[in-house]
Amino acid sequence: MQLPPETTPTLAVSAPAAVSSLRRLRALWRLARTVLHGLHGLAIVLLLFPFYGPARRQARIGWWSRKLLATLGLELRAQGTFRPGAKLIVANHVSWLDIAAIHALCPQARFVSKAEVQAWPLVGRLVDAAGTLYLQRERARDAMRVLHAITQALRDGDTVAVFPEGTTGEGHELLPFHANLLQAVIASGEPVQPVALRYSDPLHAVSPAASFVGDMTLGQSLWRLACAQGLAVQLQVLPPQAVAHADRRALAAHLRDTIAQALQAR
Repeated sequence: MQLPPETTPTLAVSAPAAVSSLRRLRALWRLARTVLHGLHGLAIVLLLFPFYGPARRQARIGWWSRKLLATLGLELRAQGTFRPGAKLIVANHVSWLDIAAIHALCPQARFVSKAEVQAWPLVGRLVDAAGTLYLQRERARDAMRVLHAITQALRDGDTVAVFPEGTTGEGHELLPFHANLLQAVIASGEPVQPVALRYSDPLHAVSPAASFVGDMTLGQSLWRLACAQGLAVQLQVLPPQAVAHADRRALAAHLRDTIAQALQAR
């Protein structure tokens, strides 16, 4: 027995509509869990961090970062290991989520971030608790202050992480690397360790879901991440390099080439 012809179009669109509805519900569920995870992190920072030593704080930062990735549906694929002790991590920059990806493996890293992040709801307080160093980009002289802070942190045995592109890119190719902050690792005598970051999904070697560029807001980025299917962040930790007496501009070009080659080799 055949169905009446007029019912056929309804049957033809019902399955895709159902799939779309399921994806939207899953995305909303991911966002709700992400907000709860953020609030949980804030409670830890406000109530427990004052009583924690550095090791316990770092353990919590690593746990929280790994769970954030999982809550948003991202798989972390890591290759290589971070050098123990003081170092300057230099990575390409695709998304605000880069910080969580690196913290998942290296929770002791202190990032250099634009000062505007401090004003982000919830995120700003969490980032601040991780020992972030803030740069006021509209003040030309502030870069010198941050440079001295990075140098001292490295001399004190800390790990500092920078994104020398200065802003996020779409992930297809690297932007030029700024050399100014790299002077800190040259002055301190500690090594630099490059990191190559890539976000991919089953349909894209470079996933558009992770892109955080232009006027996109944090909320818009979260929604795109929550809607993604099979998204993975691939983090390749490259060998540390000694850079004493290096020229900072030559070092910037060398690190950019090193990370670019690692990304192309995947």
